[in-house]
Amino acid sequence: MLMDESAKQVFQASQQIISRLQLLLVVFEEEVVANIYVRTQVIHKLFENNAELDVNKLQLFHFQFTESIIGLLRKVKKNNEKAYQSLLDEMEVNNDLMRKLSQAMKEKDNFDYEKEVQAARVNKTLAGLYENFSDYLKTNPVPKDIADFGKRFAPAYFYPLPQVAINQLLDFEPEEVYRNAYGIVEKKLMGLQCKKQFNNRFYCGIRCNTQLLEVYKVQDEESFFLFYPDRSLFLVCPTTFMDELPVTNTVSAKGKLMEELAEKTLLLKEKSKSIKKQLPPEVKTLLEDYYTKIEGIDFLDLIDDYDIQANILKTMLNTDSM
Repeated sequence: MLMDESAKQVFQASQQIISRLQLLLVVFEEEVVANIYVRTQVIHKLFENNAELDVNKLQLFHFQFTESIIGLLRKVKKNNEKAYQSLLDEMEVNNDLMRKLSQAMKEKDNFDYEKEVQAARVNKTLAGLYENFSDYLKTNPVPKDIADFGKRFAPAYFYPLPQVAINQLLDFEPEEVYRNAYGIVEKKLMGLQCKKQFNNRFYCGIRCNTQLLEVYKVQDEESFFLFYPDRSLFLVCPTTFMDELPVTNTVSAKGKLMEELAEKTLLLKEKSKSIKKQLPPEVKTLLEDYYTKIEGIDFLDLIDDYDIQANILKTMLNTDSM
């Protein structure tokens, strides 16, 4: 039997809620959050595969519980960000020094300098797209001039590739990416970027006719990704491709100093990771209790039990001391 339009809309909205929960899972990397995410997917599939179940209960389940969990985790994330503000201030001192060094270089036509600037643009764009996908940012995070770097330096510095190779590199499965009006990012790449705090360096450029692609290396990882400015497309770059590409990647002395400053900043970011990921004990206990309830075989009864709902939601709201 074909699914009616109202049910289809409920399932589409449910999948969007689950995607937002998945983004928070990347932030916290806590087992209990992962368990809740997986169980929520199972509940979605249960309704999707059993037409005799009232689909409105799925909508009610998300409204009463999943949305509250997302709101709670976002509150924790916001508080964690405030907690490491002093570390951000120290990182800003380093960034200011790098900006002054960049100004002092006065080598506007120097490739080594410009690729550092482009890497900063790309890092900021990826961070902005993450905020965009997370519903924190509504404006376009992609700079209008982000494609200028490739147009300027491709003839002299980008490696030529045949069209068939370019097509293979740009091929992706729609369900494996985050997508909106501003950009497309492979899901596993966004996960890695969150872990590494959007810290990447330009590795090389590749070209075929008018198609220009940029390859970036994730800091302290043997991982690479492609950036296709014409589509604001970010995809993981296969290691087999990187092994076959004869790249000689050198940097100027000033560029090396900038890299050292960037590494120092990365160390500060590493120190902040435990702060950004931590869940207060009372919140973790609440999430574990919530997971136990939705894991049970009678979880559908939970949706209709307003006393249980009230107790859980009241506990979720009483987290001001965290």
